[in-house]
Amino acid sequence: MRHDPISASRAAGIAPDGLVTGADIIAAGLAVVGATHAFGIPGGEVLALVDALERAGIRFLLAKHENAAGFMAEGLWHVNGALPVLVATLGPGVANAVNVVANAQQDRVPLLFITGCVDQALAESYTHQVFDHQAVLRPLVKASFRAAPGTEDLVIAKAAALARRGRPGPVHVDLPISVAEARGPRRAPRAMKLPEPAVPADLGQAGKLLAAARRPLVIAGLDLCNDGNAAALERFIVRTGAPLLTTYKAKGLLPEADPRVIGGVGLSPKADAIVRPLIEAADLIVLAGYDPIEMRQGWRNPWPEDKPVIDIVAEALPHGMHASPLLLEGDVGAILTRLAEALPARETVWPGGEPAAVRARFHEAFAAPPIWGPHAVFQVLRDVAPAGTVATADSGAHRILLSQMWTCDGPRRLLQSTGLCTMGCALPLATGAALGAGRPVLCFVGDAGLEMVLGELATLRDLGLPVVIVTLVDESLGLIALKQRQMGLVRAGVDFGGTDFAAVARAMGGHGVAVADRDSLRREAAAAFARDGFTILACRIDAGQYEGAF
Repeated sequence: MRHDPISASRAAGIAPDGLVTGADIIAAGLAVVGATHAFGIPGGEVLALVDALERAGIRFLLAKHENAAGFMAEGLWHVNGALPVLVATLGPGVANAVNVVANAQQDRVPLLFITGCVDQALAESYTHQVFDHQAVLRPLVKASFRAAPGTEDLVIAKAAALARRGRPGPVHVDLPISVAEARGPRRAPRAMKLPEPAVPADLGQAGKLLAAARRPLVIAGLDLCNDGNAAALERFIVRTGAPLLTTYKAKGLLPEADPRVIGGVGLSPKADAIVRPLIEAADLIVLAGYDPIEMRQGWRNPWPEDKPVIDIVAEALPHGMHASPLLLEGDVGAILTRLAEALPARETVWPGGEPAAVRARFHEAFAAPPIWGPHAVFQVLRDVAPAGTVATADSGAHRILLSQMWTCDGPRRLLQSTGLCTMGCALPLATGAALGAGRPVLCFVGDAGLEMVLGELATLRDLGLPVVIVTLVDESLGLIALKQRQMGLVRAGVDFGGTDFAAVARAMGGHGVAVADRDSLRREAAAAFARDGFTILACRIDAGQYEGAF
């Protein structure tokens, strides 16, 4: 076949005059800074960008809602580090995505949110679907840029660098139609590296506190997870001999079968009560990348102001949640490594064996009873799920219990919304994770949460992704109903009709089955993990079994 240089140039976005669009420059810049996919719903204002993304080797994936698209981008980032990119058209597209942008802020996700917009001159007189995107989004993002002619490559480089620097977070780029479609000279895409957080020069006081401690305790959080420094935490735990508590997002930084790992805390009053004596007995608490945005009100002022605490954070924030007599800001993993290297040989720590006793009580408190219910669902799935499985959890009563029972064999193996705690996240998180994980993906979601995002089952079908979806069916908002009972309020606004999720799964191109006992669940789960497409396991439970469970 004869090579046609004109056709090849057009495929690359190069006009016969050698010029490219602003959208092509943006797409090339996204590829350079690590984007492999973009998620969203196209509209007329972003068609030039969607076209350019494909030419740049970035796969654009259509979702059914912008909110879900953003969670898909996050799920992919968790499993392979690809820069998460969400694309939305102006007006309702932007408004639909506000929730997931807020989630990216609170859950520390470096989401690049690129929105189409009309040109400023047109916006002065044309009002259809037009509002100030930047004004809406600025409270939720680390920065908001408006691309202008000649700045396309710079804006993307700045946005990616800011999104990833220190404590990650979302960055917004408004892209006017004329900028996206205008042609100009090709420019080499750039990557910008901002100065990274370093190690404080003086670690002497921290070293002295560590050397003197005989009952040290480490609480690890998502700053450490984002740094990818599980190995640094492991070395620090070995040198200090400290037991480990984690937030939910940090589960798996050390495999939870490790006897030094007590478990996840921050949302379950039952779990928090079990570990409180350990916190009180500790003569030194090391907060390793601990971000209190994951924690509920019981973790306000959890220790006296005079308690020796070393607070190691990627970025200091005036949250007021706890006292930190010694704050170390910078590269959390590097700080832990430096401190571990300087520690002298130690005597036995926690000579009374308190951590082991607390760990035993912790696991006993969340052991599954012999009857069928949510405990049994989680226990059976943990037994059946292959090693390395990535699980996602939606918000609700099931998430709290699951997060106590589910053991992670590595970091980022239980994905959930822990800062914003938003419903409807688990299925799209699982979709994004399945795109890049190369390992089994399991989604836990309540029936209300699944009904929020039923359309995304079509996305799973179209992508051919083998996600196992476990739906806890109780026809209620179980957690809210539980709170109503505890407050002595009349039950209202928490009940809804039943949906045949097995039939829905089949109608949407997947496999579905209703399950109501352990043996059936074990059999159907094993078959689901071996299946190419998605499966819904609709597990009927009694929401009353959550009472006292966590």
